[in-house]
Amino acid sequence: MKKAVVLLSGGLDSTTCAYLASREGFAIYALSFDYGQRLRRELAAARAVALAIGAIEHKVISFDLRQWGGSALTAEIPVPQARSLPEIGKDIPSTYVPGRNTIFLAFGLSYAEARGAEALFIGVNAVDSSGYPDCRSEFIAAFQEVARLGTKVGAAGQTIRLVTPLIGLAKGAIVQLGNAAGVDYALTWSCYLGGDAPCQSCDACLLRAQGFNAAGIKDPLLDH
Repeated sequence: MKKAVVLLSGGLDSTTCAYLASREGFAIYALSFDYGQRLRRELAAARAVALAIGAIEHKVISFDLRQWGGSALTAEIPVPQARSLPEIGKDIPSTYVPGRNTIFLAFGLSYAEARGAEALFIGVNAVDSSGYPDCRSEFIAAFQEVARLGTKVGAAGQTIRLVTPLIGLAKGAIVQLGNAAGVDYALTWSCYLGGDAPCQSCDACLLRAQGFNAAGIKDPLLDH
């Protein structure tokens, strides 16, 4: 059976990506990260999603980006709230974590090569996003070249393929695609601030709400 590593945060996009990889017939090796992030609840969501899709393995890699901070997710910096959608996409926000996807993909590439996986899935999205530079197609193309040049399998002409099925989709299209693939969005978590329930005011909550509204589907996390 063909194998794929899926970077799994437990959020809407990465969960949709994981379900799509499973639907394509891949044996899933899920990889999550405990990097000192503010939103601890996402790790529990990632574990629930990995179980739901029948992942062969689910690894959680721990390291501490709070040692140098630089982000509202890894330091005592305010998380933006109650911004309009045009404001969210205008500038790179304080929730950007320096080098995060570069670090995640490096771990994912190592794991994929060690497990003999042919694909590495990441749920980056460059359309309805917060403007993060490491979610752009140019960045993914550059890292694909890293995979070709910097691995044993790449040197042998069998480069591990980076798969980004959501990168050009609006958030509403992602929700529709995931719903058709059977994603249980009740397992996911997107909020940067909420405790028992999403705050509904941070950028992640507002983008999630936009997606469900555009798709005409009720968010199960708000169905109470």
